Amino acid sequence: MPTVSRFFGIVVFLNYRDHPPPHFHVRYGEDEVTVEIGGGAVTGRMSKRALRLVLEWAALHEDELMRNWDLARARKPLEPIEPLT
Repeated sequence: MPTVSRFFGIVVFLNYRDHPPPHFHVRYGEDEVTVEIGGGAVTGRMSKRALRLVLEWAALHEDELMRNWDLARARKPLEPIEPLT
């Protein structure tokens, strides 16, 4: 599970060779969600505050997330993405 960003205790990662649609995974404490890139559909449970931060961050970095999705599918090293500050 290569991590691409960390902020406020939130860890964002993508899995190599993951299934479509393009998405990323997020952990915050014991909570975990999957977020669709571009669509924003969320699967799983997370506090509203943390999820709001994740969705804000994802909107800012959609192109970088999609690039990392393509890299992960090709089993290439992922690029770090700036955290939310």
